Amino acid sequence: MRLLKTIMVAATGLVLTLGAAQADGMKLKIGTEGAYPPFNNLEADGKLVGFDIDIAKALCEEMKAECEFVTQDWDGIIPALLAGKFDAIIASMSITDERLKTVDFSEKYYNTPPAIAVPKDSKITEASDAGLKGKIIGAQSSTTHSTYAEEKLSSAETKLYPTPDEYKLDITNGRVDAVIDDVVVLSDWLKTDAGACCKILGTLTPDLVINGPGVGIAVRKGEEELRDKLSAAIKAIRANGKYKAINDKYFTFDVY
Repeated sequence: MRLLKTIMVAATGLVLTLGAAQADGMKLKIGTEGAYPPFNNLEADGKLVGFDIDIAKALCEEMKAECEFVTQDWDGIIPALLAGKFDAIIASMSITDERLKTVDFSEKYYNTPPAIAVPKDSKITEASDAGLKGKIIGAQSSTTHSTYAEEKLSSAETKLYPTPDEYKLDITNGRVDAVIDDVVVLSDWLKTDAGACCKILGTLTPDLVINGPGVGIAVRKGEEELRDKLSAAIKAIRANGKYKAINDKYFTFDVY
């Protein structure tokens, strides 16, 4: 659930408009990061897996759309949408006022809180500004979590990384005292051998301005029909049980 400070880029002739997509049997390109397990991850064999990916496939099936995935580095994902590299972003992107200045969003398709993880032998006892005073917190750059750390945990120093992999390596090697991310992302990592070093110190109370009301699907401004089709498809898979089947594949609780 991440806050991207976007740079407006001019749309080019590469833009695939919704009208063109519908005229050709609703063909959509979906942008995702591929580096944010368990939500989206690009495996060594080139296969995209994760909750975001399965939800996207279910939505495409519901809309009777032919969909193709495109991977894109997080920092450039909204500019790539605006330039027409793909038609929608399904990549655990939080709906925030900052992003709504640039793109539009479907209704949410999940909402989970941020959390702090620390080494198991850490002397830090409280996931709060006071508890983290003077410490170094690792976070992925251009995310709601990095913004939360900078604004709500300002007594600590926030160290930014291009992907979660880098902050995970640094906390393992003792170069940061704590890390902040989605509680599901951190919990999933802690189950691995690489994450055995650490523990969840505590979840944080989301800030509506920073974290937004949940994660949605981003589309270009002016593509209200696509936005509404995606929102209707989210409601449909929630009602017909497909959402629950995907949810239960990854989580022991309802992330919606």
